[in-house]
Amino acid sequence: MRLFVAVNFNWNTRTKLLALRDEVRKRSVRGSFVSPENLHLTLAFLDECSREQVVAAKKAMDKVIFDPFDIFIDSLGRFKRDGSDLWWAGVSESKELLKLQSNLTDNLISAGFMLDKKNYKPHITLGRKVVSRLAPRHVEPFGQTISKIDLMQSETIKGDLKYTPIYQVP
Repeated sequence: MRLFVAVNFNWNTRTKLLALRDEVRKRSVRGSFVSPENLHLTLAFLDECSREQVVAAKKAMDKVIFDPFDIFIDSLGRFKRDGSDLWWAGVSESKELLKLQSNLTDNLISAGFMLDKKNYKPHITLGRKVVSRLAPRHVEPFGQTISKIDLMQSETIKGDLKYTPIYQVP
């Protein structure tokens, strides 16, 4: 199973993210854009996991303790790629979000997971392989309260990428 831990969004936040995604799509020559149900904020990418690793991931998530906190999405940006870019909605780096992500990754590493050591840059992917003349910019901040995290399964079904929550904390 290909897994990751993420924050999923409520209807209001998802609607605003879709408006940003659609803006990028309309102003692009080409790209592969994220479907509405797949919009999320990744906290940790676990990759392919065995059944034993799924159990270990759930236990690591159970050890994460956090009080609900607010996140704010305040920018539209891209990671430059050779020939095409990955476009994203940027999340403000709040102390609470960074603490949650750090605590989670520490628990997962202690459970034996090999995680990416790069600095965490909270973002929500809107499109991949995008060719656009759109410029990154700040957007009117919006967001929601975060009170839970999900263990997500990533699978391709009939050619479509589908993310399904399989475990939730708390």
